[in-house]
Amino acid sequence: MRIPKLATYKLFAAATFIVAIATSLGAEDPKPPSTSHYLFSWTGDAALKGNDFLAVIDADPASLTYGRLVTTLATDQPTGYVHHTEYTMPASGMLFANDHNAGRTFIFDVRDPLHPAIVNSFTDMDGYMHPHSFVRLPNGHVLATFQHAHHEMDSDSQGRTGGLVEIDDTGKVIRSASNADPAFSDALLMPYGLVILPELDRVVSTNSSMHADDIFRGVTYQVWRLSDLKLLNTEYFDVGENHYAQISPEEPRLGPDGSVFVQTLGCGLERITGIDKDRPTSHLVYTFPGNWCGVPTVIGHYLIQPAPNVHAAIVLDIANAAKPSEVARVRFEDNYFPHWTAWDAKTNRVVITPGREGDPRLYLLKFNPTSGSIAIDEAFHDSDGKPGFNFSDHEWPHGWKGTGRPHGAVFSR
Repeated sequence: MRIPKLATYKLFAAATFIVAIATSLGAEDPKPPSTSHYLFSWTGDAALKGNDFLAVIDADPASLTYGRLVTTLATDQPTGYVHHTEYTMPASGMLFANDHNAGRTFIFDVRDPLHPAIVNSFTDMDGYMHPHSFVRLPNGHVLATFQHAHHEMDSDSQGRTGGLVEIDDTGKVIRSASNADPAFSDALLMPYGLVILPELDRVVSTNSSMHADDIFRGVTYQVWRLSDLKLLNTEYFDVGENHYAQISPEEPRLGPDGSVFVQTLGCGLERITGIDKDRPTSHLVYTFPGNWCGVPTVIGHYLIQPAPNVHAAIVLDIANAAKPSEVARVRFEDNYFPHWTAWDAKTNRVVITPGREGDPRLYLLKFNPTSGSIAIDEAFHDSDGKPGFNFSDHEWPHGWKGTGRPHGAVFSR
């Protein structure tokens, strides 16, 4: 029987389509299929010669290209020190990310992950400079810590105080407040991290310097009234038996009991209570091995802490907030120094990115929020077949070839 020409054309087209799909799936870097879940990694040039960029990675465990690069978006900012993004994806899909050494922050529109866009960028704001951390307020705006007050900067000083600035998604300043405290005129008051407690009308911020010369001088935290950003308290952290675990307090996180846990660069874990009282207090409740501990994440009654000196991520049970205990840890290769963590409740994954040294690989960890167990997700990998996404020696979609160094990373909603 003779097949009509139209039917022959349809059969040929279908066969061509099937071959194309099969070829794509067998290729080293297949084009990702439609997926609904992504990881955004804020990345710089490890050699400090190229520009900062946002890398979009397939983070859907059900996807055939799970762990593969989807796209990148380059900025015009030469890499200084790619640093913090927000810790979780905001409802608006407008993601803040900064290059700290450049003192410049980008606002990315990532509502369409396949086509991210730059909405705006900013540097100094309302007399403050070098923003560090970004946390969302109940109204959807960002409250950011700025390390320095502009009027204090001169050739002989990095500035002893900074402030908090509220910013909307277009980059407009809403309000700001100085963290200067006359009672602590000799203290280093450089705002680093913050946590917002709307039900108490409070904000807790830490003071820690991004400058190596000042690392040992950061030992305080501050409590603010959220409604008007009035500074209420400046307090010293508790000094533990080893006399250094309180040094350089960085990331505050809300615990399940309403207290605030603060990780320090000295690998201490401080717990602040009485935040709504006249005089809050802190106690050093745990010390991790080593130093240079990075960005923790609290999930239920567990705290996950990257500990770079032992090349591990350590899980603490903080149900007994005054006496946390280790329940699990996952270890990486000796040339990997974990730094940043962020949680994805949608897939029960934790992202880990490295510090400034060692292997520039990004990992996903499988985490059980019921038992606290944790393990490297072996299924998450790029074309080299090894667990994790390898940022070394890539030809990136935006036309640059080189080794990327990721820092802040956040999952899509």
